[in-house]
Amino acid sequence: MAELKPFKGLRPKENLVDEIASPPYDVLDSEEAREKVKDNPYSFLHVVKPEVDLPRDIDLYDDKVYQKAKENLDRLINKNWMIQDEKECFYIYRQKMNDHVQTGLMAAASVDDYEQSVIKKHEHTRKKKEEDRTKHVDTLDANTGPVFLTYKAKKEIDNIVQNYIENNKPVYNFKSDDGIEVEHTFWVVDDSDAINKIKNEFDKIDTLYIADGHHRSKAAQRARDLKKKRNDNHTGNEEYNYFLSVIFPHNQMYIMDYNRVVKDLNGMSKDEFIDAIKQNFKVEEFGSKEKFYKPSEKHFFGMYLDGKWYKLKAKEESFDQNDPIESLDVAILQKNLLSPILNIGNPRTDERIKFVGGIRGMKELVKLVENDGYKVAFSMYPTSIEQLMDVADANKVMPPKSTWFEPKLRSGLCVHLLK
Repeated sequence: MAELKPFKGLRPKENLVDEIASPPYDVLDSEEAREKVKDNPYSFLHVVKPEVDLPRDIDLYDDKVYQKAKENLDRLINKNWMIQDEKECFYIYRQKMNDHVQTGLMAAASVDDYEQSVIKKHEHTRKKKEEDRTKHVDTLDANTGPVFLTYKAKKEIDNIVQNYIENNKPVYNFKSDDGIEVEHTFWVVDDSDAINKIKNEFDKIDTLYIADGHHRSKAAQRARDLKKKRNDNHTGNEEYNYFLSVIFPHNQMYIMDYNRVVKDLNGMSKDEFIDAIKQNFKVEEFGSKEKFYKPSEKHFFGMYLDGKWYKLKAKEESFDQNDPIESLDVAILQKNLLSPILNIGNPRTDERIKFVGGIRGMKELVKLVENDGYKVAFSMYPTSIEQLMDVADANKVMPPKSTWFEPKLRSGLCVHLLK
């Protein structure tokens, strides 16, 4: 069963929430973060991107960066810009982006559940990012950004959440704009009866899935191990045995396309390249650069090359339809085109390929090819949440850059303190 725990959240004062709550640490680079915080001393980016308050040439993994993060979190607390709840609570977090609405439960998830694969993974983690996030958690004694979890939807949980929303006022309601407007609404669940009902229903759930936040999850485990080693009186009930999460039902998740652009054709002419593609794809001219081809079903791909859009359909014999990995569109493109034809063997490290989240739109693909030095772009059909869960259930790992979740969870909306 999945163990979820209420906790005493550290939260912004109501009149400061839209100033404090920030994008996640990993969706902005340092310069973008500096620009966002230059007129905002409240922004939680000072905590999750603390290099914004240090010289530009500082190593992002220098001890001074983590110490500055701690100083900045302490400043938010000492100035009473953020205040910790006196009682352990659950929290309900709703996001609305255009017509899409998703409502999740913010709670402390169990590190033991992560270790024992009650919380299932679908990505490998990189050691350097693990070490970075672990040091951040350990230095601050806090989970500052939530892990994005999902579960197979249950009407009983939906009903409890909906009933609470209908009968209680939110503590926050504000809008953010990071390329697209998102409305954020937040309720504090401090009623013991509602808390117990929620816990009881999640006790019946066998599996949670990481949607986004594999490095934060791994860092929670590593930080727990460090703190456990230092604590001669460890009981297993300490706050460091849990980590901040927001858990959404799977049928409310929104995964966007995660597209690809490549710098060259690996020495081939356009005609040679298209002939090579035809071995494993049916190729059809679709239109000019203004007439985008955005796939509307699995196993179809758009390709923008030399001022034209093409429609590609993977031939059935080119992949195993029953394999949860090989049947993913990102795997089909990698196995049958990017690797054998364009010689991109490791898309994680090859500098000839760039990944473009669907939030940036189809025009971005054309722009990159027309103006930014790329030769060919591929538009993708989004991976489904069911495919993600199938991969995790099979204890397998998805190819790099398989999913782009929107909207992004704000950091600083609620912090889980570890002591």
